[in-house]
Amino acid sequence: MSWTVPLTDIVITEGDRRAVAECLEGGWLTMGPRTQRFEAALAEWTGAPHAVAVSSATAALHLACRALDLGPGDEVIVPALTFIATANAPRYTGARPVLCDVESPERPNLSAAAVERCLTAHTRAVIAVHFCGYPADLGPLRELCDMREIALLEDAAQAIGAEVEPGRQAGTVGALGCLSFFSRTQLCMGEGGAVLTADAELATRVRSLRSHAMTSGTWDRHTGHEVSYDVVDVGYNFRLDEPRAALGLARLPRLRGDIERRRAAVLRYREVLVSTPGLTLMWTDADVARSSHFAFAVLFESGEERRRVQEALVERGIQTTRYPVLHTFTELAPLAASGSLPAAEAAADRHLVLPLSSHRDDTVDLVAGAVRDVLGRG
Repeated sequence: MSWTVPLTDIVITEGDRRAVAECLEGGWLTMGPRTQRFEAALAEWTGAPHAVAVSSATAALHLACRALDLGPGDEVIVPALTFIATANAPRYTGARPVLCDVESPERPNLSAAAVERCLTAHTRAVIAVHFCGYPADLGPLRELCDMREIALLEDAAQAIGAEVEPGRQAGTVGALGCLSFFSRTQLCMGEGGAVLTADAELATRVRSLRSHAMTSGTWDRHTGHEVSYDVVDVGYNFRLDEPRAALGLARLPRLRGDIERRRAAVLRYREVLVSTPGLTLMWTDADVARSSHFAFAVLFESGEERRRVQEALVERGIQTTRYPVLHTFTELAPLAASGSLPAAEAAADRHLVLPLSSHRDDTVDLVAGAVRDVLGRG
């Protein structure tokens, strides 16, 4: 289907094309010097002491769990409203994800109070998700985790550039933070991710595990710095390739501007929709100021109303989406009973993600007007 207003946009500049073309012409495509430069630039941009580039945010979450030696018998608390990768990452290590309710439908992130109710003697970690780019309240979560000697991980796949506390970006507060460079994210590279950490030992472990736990990489041997290698653990092929690193290096200097344009679009959405009967704006103005705006979601009075609006927008060529709660998926249904996580279930049923762009400023009024029209408030 050709959308009149797609969910998001991907704009590739001449500079992006030139950066990737130069990489291709150079003839070195697997992980190498561009990836190293991208990691250094990403660490500087985020304020993280260490940034390790990997093949996806899912790989980043997996490696974060492996770096902490999570395994069978361990429990990891995750929000019930998130992308499937958040819950799958602990499962890859043999650990068990424990689904936790979110704070409220209007603020669908983990709260320390909800996490505390899920704690057991087997809890080893908590994965806090910055849903749609809106920071979770990490202060109380970090205090709780520190008190119980539990690792706090950040799933910041949707939140690069978000401010979790003054001077601290999403992904830099927990023991490890995970970023995504998927096509819909603010730093779009098609695929890719990164692990952020202040712990040098954890960074070294993640770097090793992403490349088969080999003691040297292909680039090291190509440049004559090493002649062979040892394998010291069960590792993976989670490397980022050079063309994507080149694209990331080209796009990273524009990221702050892209986020600011997303924020301006969100503020316009909120201005137009704030007084619309039958519709609730999620989060607060203070949250908007700290978010990096992966997506703009609104709440309707019921799931039936949300479905009606979504179907009507499709007829007008406007693309939307939503996130189901994890235990509605067949594979994860055993993790929680229906009705046991009311705030997350209500948020999932009633929310709708509207189109949000870094470059098109002509769509917000069109989409908001369509929503109001369908609700009978045009």
